[in-house]
Amino acid sequence: MNDWILVVDDDASNLKMASHILGRAQMRVSCLKSGEDAVQFLEENRPDLILLDIHMPIMDGFQTMAAIHENKSAADIPVIFLTADDDSSTEKKGLEVGAVDFIRKPFVPEVLLLRVRYTIDLKRLQADLQKEVQKKTQEITAQHEKLERISMQIVKALSGAVDAKDTYTNGHSLRVAEYSREIARRAGFSGEMQDDIYMMGLLHDVGKIGVPDAIINKPAHLTEDEYAVIKNHPVMGARILKNIKDFPKLITGARWHHERYDGKGYPDGIAGEEIPLEARIIAVADAYDAMSSRRSYRDVLPQETVRSEIEKGKGTQFDPEVTEVVLGMIDEDTDYQMREK
Repeated sequence: MNDWILVVDDDASNLKMASHILGRAQMRVSCLKSGEDAVQFLEENRPDLILLDIHMPIMDGFQTMAAIHENKSAADIPVIFLTADDDSSTEKKGLEVGAVDFIRKPFVPEVLLLRVRYTIDLKRLQADLQKEVQKKTQEITAQHEKLERISMQIVKALSGAVDAKDTYTNGHSLRVAEYSREIARRAGFSGEMQDDIYMMGLLHDVGKIGVPDAIINKPAHLTEDEYAVIKNHPVMGARILKNIKDFPKLITGARWHHERYDGKGYPDGIAGEEIPLEARIIAVADAYDAMSSRRSYRDVLPQETVRSEIEKGKGTQFDPEVTEVVLGMIDEDTDYQMREK
């Protein structure tokens, strides 16, 4: 079955261009000129993706999005906003109301196709992951056995898709997951809990799927508005993962891995043991990998520098007990193998 795209734009030339580009790629396209028509259309139809213009008379894109979310049968259809604005505040507002991406007008055919295909594939990955969890839940009763049977390939594909958005984070999610599991092992967690935190680590950055590529890969310093968009990724990640009902703790790493032990983190500003232990572990693993990996502006930091920064964050940025475990791991790693290769 061909992918079905609903395009909503009050400009007939934009509708014609989008229909032509997507139609040539063998996609089914429905075009509407207003938010009101879109809301009515979705009462009886369920496309795979909605391309929604922001600036429309009577009902703009944000109002249309709100109306779509009131329709339970359409609320989970991914929406990409169409805009000619070059304004981070517009993107921030769009992401906050639930858009998964933005496409600039006038359309670049290759970009339009890539983003549409990527979003549809991502939605199917998420659906496949949830179906896999549901399937395994029917087959088993014990939590540990259920987690062992979850398709790790699907989870790794999803975490790989996240890392692929950032030119400079190849393998980041996998390394954070592995470091987190080792910290949990040394801290005396059960095998089941180690498996849990490994899964949380793999998906801790899943919310970056909703951050525009131009912001993630921007070589210069981010503006305040752009940084605000980046800071929204924990909330976006929790939103993506909350529908996996059989593993409700999966959102823990995604939402709270940027909280600080002193309460100065985000998105919720919680402190100390208010922060779930799994998130406190992932936070240190995440910071460690950030320093021991290459970036656009530097190579892997020396091990002694990384150790110093981790120790400096003890009790302020990081949980003191978790920090001690990580410092022990660093001290045992005499050949500096815990880094991006």
